[in-house]
Amino acid sequence: MDNEKLLDYVDKFTDWAVVTVPRVLLAIVVIYIGLFIVKKLSKLIILSLEKANLDLEIREFLSSLIDMVMKVIVFIVAASVAGIELTALFALLAAAGFAVGMALQGFLGNFAAGLTILFLKPYRLGDWVQVSDSFGKVKSIQIFNTTLETPNDKTLIIPNGQVTDNIITNFSTIGNIRLELSVSMPYEESFPRVEKIIHEALLTSKYIAKGSNSLVGIENYDSHNITLAIRPYIHPDDYWDATFEINGLIKKAFSDHNVKAAYSEGVELGPIGA
Repeated sequence: MDNEKLLDYVDKFTDWAVVTVPRVLLAIVVIYIGLFIVKKLSKLIILSLEKANLDLEIREFLSSLIDMVMKVIVFIVAASVAGIELTALFALLAAAGFAVGMALQGFLGNFAAGLTILFLKPYRLGDWVQVSDSFGKVKSIQIFNTTLETPNDKTLIIPNGQVTDNIITNFSTIGNIRLELSVSMPYEESFPRVEKIIHEALLTSKYIAKGSNSLVGIENYDSHNITLAIRPYIHPDDYWDATFEINGLIKKAFSDHNVKAAYSEGVELGPIGA
């Protein structure tokens, strides 16, 4: 009797495997071919959107959205080929809709925020923006997030919901930003003299915006020296080039005019080399 039951189970498993395994293998093939086709179609869609002369932000947003929808369709077709009842699947998703919606509310919020950014256009690709404490150039605007590239080549991926929930500062609207530099000056030096030396050095920089007003002032009093703040206007794309050049120009100007510095080892004054 036991042998008969065992043989019955084996027969049932064999029948199930004969029907199910080919379906699963076919579903895997459908997924592989489907994703390959989606990849090719995505490229064609991008080219079509470019020919339609749509804004770059809209093209990227629509292409990523269409790509996601096509991939979902591929997996639904694969599920159908595998023998999964779509009616039951959709009924299950509908029954779990509320829970899924609560779990995905962050994603849905980011999606809605992405639509807001797309149509209200607080910034475009290539703009220099600051969102909360994050500053950088807009590299891409996706369905759920915006990608910034900072001046020191870091990539920041910010959820669109956080973008719309914060104050957005678009520096590209004006075109320039203030560079934030600091130098030290000993207490016995004359601030008006050093200020004049710094302004003269700034005038020789090729990166400072023409006609702009560079600020030079006392920022802080340290134990050995006075910290001066230097705030010239530059174009955001020149951030590092301007930083390196202006620091070099100020150091040379201090050397040429014999401006001394206070060293951390003590309060003795020493010369600054060229």
